[in-house]
Amino acid sequence: MVEARPAAVVPLFFILAAVPTGPVLGQEDGCRDRPSLQVTVVDESGNIPIPGATLVVHWSDVEEMALRETAGAEGLLLLCAPAEATEAVLWAELGDASSTERLVVIVPGSRHDVELRLLLDDVETGRLVGQVLDGRTHRPVAAAEVSVPDRAAVVTSNRMGRFVLSGVPVGSHELSVRHIGYAPLTHAVSVRPGITTEVEIGLSTDPVELAPLVVTVERPRRLEIKGFYERKHWGELLGLGTFITEEDIERWRPLRVSDLVSMLVPSVAPGMLNRRGSSGLNRTCRMAVYLDGFAVGRNLDLYVKPIEVGGIEVYKGLASTPAEFASRCGAVVVWTK
Repeated sequence: MVEARPAAVVPLFFILAAVPTGPVLGQEDGCRDRPSLQVTVVDESGNIPIPGATLVVHWSDVEEMALRETAGAEGLLLLCAPAEATEAVLWAELGDASSTERLVVIVPGSRHDVELRLLLDDVETGRLVGQVLDGRTHRPVAAAEVSVPDRAAVVTSNRMGRFVLSGVPVGSHELSVRHIGYAPLTHAVSVRPGITTEVEIGLSTDPVELAPLVVTVERPRRLEIKGFYERKHWGELLGLGTFITEEDIERWRPLRVSDLVSMLVPSVAPGMLNRRGSSGLNRTCRMAVYLDGFAVGRNLDLYVKPIEVGGIEVYKGLASTPAEFASRCGAVVVWTK
């Protein structure tokens, strides 16, 4: 069974405090004895550094979220890898531009210099990301071979069943997934320029009793770059927030954005007041409200209509709220399409 759904990234703030050995930005004193990646983002010619580009890193064999960080001056970024990571798949994004995917084999205690070149001209490729699961147990399937005919390289799913296929030519393809002990899976997928399509694959051990099924969903580029889907994935997994998608908005068809938030998150009262955060004489614990990353105050409906919204994140307290939206009373974060 393959079910595609928006992936979310749990930002660093969700886990670094609890897992200090996870992937972190390199400090001035380096990563000590841990392996590191010195990444440089440049233009297609390799001559012009690109500061402000978003770097996406997937660590293999590590139960961690994908890492998303912004390249600094001169397009540079130093990352300290988790001690147990053996490989890293990474690419850079800036607006609709994206670099090709790079696979780095990590050597313990070594620094790996990686150059990513943004393809700033018309984008002619897209990307497939996903997870391979056992169709019966829903457990990750490692070492499954994933490929499309028009992309010569074959990638294998990591210990968590995750894979990334970058540089897939635009158009229709036959996605192929194979693993010993499971029925081979082949399914048609469509790739659009610069768009990431996420696929969740459930392999069947018996093609007669349980035929494989594939469903794919395209992730809006804007929300993907802003990290909405990664935060959604980990936030729902760890119970850190409530995430409202474009599909929810189409289903409920609210008159106002605030009405939808109050309806789907009962602890949020009209006026973006957090009932859960209110106690004693303090009955007006007002949540922070953000629109596309900027604080807008409680009058959210003055700035955006439901038809313009692509995703909403609702966090009920300081402990679960991302660092960039931190508020004692929690936060409501709205992203437009």
